[in-house]
Amino acid sequence: MRIAHFCDSHPGRTDGVAISVATTVSLLRSAGHDVQVYQPAPLLRGRDEPCGVRSVPVPMRNIRVGVPRFSGMRPVPQIVHIHTPGPVGIGGLRYARAHEIPVVMTWHTDLLAYSAHFMEIQVGAVHAAQRLGLGWTARDYLRLARPGTDRRAQLVRLGQEFLDRTAVVIAPSEKTAASFAEFERVPPVWTVPTSVALDECPLGRAEVRRALRIPESAPVVLAVGRATKEKDPQLLLASFARLLRHLPDARLVMLGVKQQRLTILRLARQAGVAHALRIVRPVPHSRMAAYYGMADVLAFASTTDTQGLVLLEAEQAGLPVVLADAALAGRPGEEAPGRMSTAPDADSFAAALTRVLTDPALHRSVAEAGRAAAESYSTQRYLDHLLAAYTFARESHPVPSPART
Repeated sequence: MRIAHFCDSHPGRTDGVAISVATTVSLLRSAGHDVQVYQPAPLLRGRDEPCGVRSVPVPMRNIRVGVPRFSGMRPVPQIVHIHTPGPVGIGGLRYARAHEIPVVMTWHTDLLAYSAHFMEIQVGAVHAAQRLGLGWTARDYLRLARPGTDRRAQLVRLGQEFLDRTAVVIAPSEKTAASFAEFERVPPVWTVPTSVALDECPLGRAEVRRALRIPESAPVVLAVGRATKEKDPQLLLASFARLLRHLPDARLVMLGVKQQRLTILRLARQAGVAHALRIVRPVPHSRMAAYYGMADVLAFASTTDTQGLVLLEAEQAGLPVVLADAALAGRPGEEAPGRMSTAPDADSFAAALTRVLTDPALHRSVAEAGRAAAESYSTQRYLDHLLAAYTFARESHPVPSPART
């Protein structure tokens, strides 16, 4: 099968979308499929790379804005897979419409939730409306500038336009699938969580702890990912402050923090946990297993994620997971037990983390359930479900023909 993927997250970016795309493309190519990947590349190098989209970096942000030009793809793909609603994703959507190619779209990000934290969501919505020729009025654009129900309604309206141009939408979790109830018309939804393979790492538990200046006997809470507002680092730090009252030797490692480091340090000092905090910049994915191995529990404070690949990685490594989002407690395996979740408040989250760290039987059972669930949803099973969705899009859902293009 010939598939073209369109993604606005550049290769190597340490976010769930980029990792999911890289994993998906690798699996498809290993299975013998012809895959093209359109992602932002440096401005000059993008001219030489067959699928590199020339782009420019955004100051102070780990993102690049692509300048897509898709006209002469050879061979023409049979499926267009959209991963993001930015300039690259929209370019792919327009290309698919022009060449009557079915579109599969993965709903990786809760843009409605993120719009409260990132102004670029509104800027991107303006660009999308213009590129898709939606005919919005000045009043429509002004609604995007008004926080609350006006902005949300306008973003839902834009999301509906994306869904109307899609043959199949892939939800990476049941939580995401349920969120489509807000839209009036929804194409067939396939719940297909991305399955990632965690690479082995020669670094041992003691070696990583020494590098972080953490005693071997100290209980370690690990948090992985960005520390920007939508991930709720304030909840994480407030919960850890309460945990320290019961486990004063505990340490919190925040791995993957590139932005907002000074803000995190300020919040940690206010919470009284700065002495027990270790902030680590993003590391290569090949070293992630070592960090999961040196920790005793993974704390996941975000309530805006659509899947949370780090949850699956931690479970593969045998690390117990505690999350503050009950909607993500379900697992890909139909009969697998749910993850351990709490209400998204500091007292509840801290209590659950403390229980896992102080109850060996609970620690073992949560870890074993997580590992079993991760093993039950292999990369091969993910690939099979994805290919079935592609086939369904091609055979059962031809390209829709809305009134405007």
